[in-house]
Amino acid sequence: MNLVDVLVFFSSLSFLAYGISYFTTTKMKSEFIRFGLGKLGMLTAILEILGAIGLIVGLFFNYILLISSGGLALLMFFGVIVRLKIKDGLLAASPAFFFFILNLYIFILAISDI
Repeated sequence: MNLVDVLVFFSSLSFLAYGISYFTTTKMKSEFIRFGLGKLGMLTAILEILGAIGLIVGLFFNYILLISSGGLALLMFFGVIVRLKIKDGLLAASPAFFFFILNLYIFILAISDI
């Protein structure tokens, strides 16, 4: 197992957990309401779960890795923007920023394998 595999598994498990938590806890739903994005919560959770599955499948099919990591990076980029827009601050935005950078890195590696 190489570094990319470890990063993909880490990101995938994280997004799977976040996506599922939207459906199993009230905290995630209330956070989306606080962000002013209550109607986008379910869509975001589904995209996180699909992205997580896509990362794993992408270990075998590079184009799926490219789409999944790019999509998750974009999702997290917007997550950072939302956190800063509602004035949560840099510390609260740091997990989204970390996953943005992580998935951007995976995306760049996937492009280099084309």
